[in-house]
Amino acid sequence: MRIGINTRHLIANKMEGFGHYTFEIVSRLIASHPQHEFILFFDRKIDPAFEFGSNAKGIVLTPPTRHPLLYLLWFEIKLPRAIKKHNIDLFFSPDGYCSLRTSIPQVSVIHDINFEHNPKDLPLIIGTYLRYFFPKFATKSQHIITVSDYSKADICKSYQIDESKVTVIPNSSNVAFKAKSQEVQTAVKAKWTNGVEYLLFVGSLNPRKNIQRLLNAFEIVAKNHKEIVLLIVGTKMWRSNQLSIPASIQDRVIFTGHLPLEELVDITASAFALTYVPYFEGFGIPLVEAMKCGTPILAANTTSLPEVAGNAAIYCNPFDTKEIADGIQKLIIDKSLRSALSIAGMSRGELFSWDASARKVWEILEENHTK
Repeated sequence: MRIGINTRHLIANKMEGFGHYTFEIVSRLIASHPQHEFILFFDRKIDPAFEFGSNAKGIVLTPPTRHPLLYLLWFEIKLPRAIKKHNIDLFFSPDGYCSLRTSIPQVSVIHDINFEHNPKDLPLIIGTYLRYFFPKFATKSQHIITVSDYSKADICKSYQIDESKVTVIPNSSNVAFKAKSQEVQTAVKAKWTNGVEYLLFVGSLNPRKNIQRLLNAFEIVAKNHKEIVLLIVGTKMWRSNQLSIPASIQDRVIFTGHLPLEELVDITASAFALTYVPYFEGFGIPLVEAMKCGTPILAANTTSLPEVAGNAAIYCNPFDTKEIADGIQKLIIDKSLRSALSIAGMSRGELFSWDASARKVWEILEENHTK
């Protein structure tokens, strides 16, 4: 079987959620199935880090897809031609986009459809593109994979898709995420926070991550707790997304930007707690990263987050700044709660495995190749 894969999110040193998902799943598919050939379609120069094996070949289809008009060019003109040229039997798309102009079977991964519910979270032209084309992609796909029961129900209801067409296969975290020694934790805090404890947020800095309310909640907490700071790891996704840092905490909020994996692991494992309160998530990989490190979690009580974190987090209403602050306060003052959440997280983290998820993805690909 010759499997074509959309790998346009594999960008060295710039990978976010789609990129990490693509890397973890695709690298395992290629390694586990040497008898099959994988054609990886990139939209820019291929970094050597993404040369996965002798049974995988990278093809660059330009130009880079940085605008909805270029999405159209890439998926509806360049990709169908390449699929035909390289005799692809099945196309796998880890970011949900597919081609409407090819007849071969396509399996897409639709992580969530936040753009349907919160259109103001994206620039107008991108949101318009997504709301117009994703119903078509969902219908065109022979099968859809998604990452949570919440997302499955949302996709089926919103796009009138039969439940039998959608399979839930959860995300996981990189195998590097695990608890770290006290020595490592001390060194991390010395580097980033002058030795004091820190609350952590990890994720792209886009509106649905709810960082503004997190900042406002931290301002409330910071008045009574001087020896703690807020560390925010991630990069801005849309230029129009501006955050306002309250004056009283400007010297207690640290933005790291994008971090390499090794540093992100150490920072996650050394955090006092993960404060992760998006108002919409299809999954929330930082939750699993924190659980595997034994880091206590405050999470939003919406969408997929309780499904993922289970008993390894305490929860708050992400639209209520005071409730977010109360959750942070509870973690700060209750040592036994933090210990219980840490233990629960280490146990629950074992439920999530990229190896297991990749095996299930392969089963879906095989089933839909033969239909």
